[in-house]
Amino acid sequence: MDIPDYDKALFYTLWGQWDDLLVLMVRTEDDMLSKKIQHFLHAFHYSPDQTKIIASHDSLLYYIDHAMKHVPAAVMEV
Repeated sequence: MDIPDYDKALFYTLWGQWDDLLVLMVRTEDDMLSKKIQHFLHAFHYSPDQTKIIASHDSLLYYIDHAMKHVPAAVMEV
């Protein structure tokens, strides 16, 4: 079973797995997800402004939440 990109993005973001999040940014077919990840990672690594980091983190999480509402849940075959 293939795990959707949004589930991966949420997991990597919540657990601070930035290397995996970077790989996902490059491999995903969702351009908006890729751009949100890029903005967050750039702010996290280079911005001295804590509010910018938090804003980009929240923006990424809000987008993931929004996108997951429009993706059908995976159905496991038994």
